[in-house]
Amino acid sequence: MRLLLVEDDNHVAAALSAVLKRHGFDVTHARSGEEALQALVPEGPGFGVVLLDLGLPDQDGYEVCGKIRKRTATPVIMVTARSDVRSRIHGLNLGADDYVVKPYDTGELLARIHAVSRRTVPEDPAEAGEDELRLGPVHIELPTRRVTVDGSVIQLTRKEFDLLALLAQRPGVVFRREQIISEVWRTSWEGTGRTLEVHVASLRAKLRMPALIETVRGVGYRLVAPAA
Repeated sequence: MRLLLVEDDNHVAAALSAVLKRHGFDVTHARSGEEALQALVPEGPGFGVVLLDLGLPDQDGYEVCGKIRKRTATPVIMVTARSDVRSRIHGLNLGADDYVVKPYDTGELLARIHAVSRRTVPEDPAEAGEDELRLGPVHIELPTRRVTVDGSVIQLTRKEFDLLALLAQRPGVVFRREQIISEVWRTSWEGTGRTLEVHVASLRAKLRMPALIETVRGVGYRLVAPAA
């Protein structure tokens, strides 16, 4: 996912960018409101989420949020030290999709990023209509959460289905363990690693395809698309 990070503090931006990149994000850094608005021009690269710090040097962050919302439907998460309810309500009324108060837990921030991106309707009609995934003999129906292998229905738990669907949407791409935990379990990595391993093993067994999900040592997992 491409992410626009709007943050005037270079040290904060560098540290956060490093974390986001480790979780699979392609990060573009804007140091001011004007840089952010220039990056969001129609002919520019599309972004999945805008992470907007409110303490910008050239414009008020709330003003920038309002301008962003006028030109794009890209989800905006405000990041600020202002924790009062009035500030949160004001940000949400301007069109922000979420509001994170500093200091924040990195796992929570990642979960919020993935949550707002899931709530966004795809702008590409072809993408919006993609509700089935076919990977050789494996057929995944996203709306009904139904999985079949060679026509036989495979009974999966909710998390097993979510894990399979996540990997299957980008075959061959390595998903870091932390990223999977954030997207499927919506929590941070600590204490959840063993749960992920158990679910991967269960999927391999239920689908009767041990090679379908490949372990990338020290990194995470990827789905290897089987031959048709």
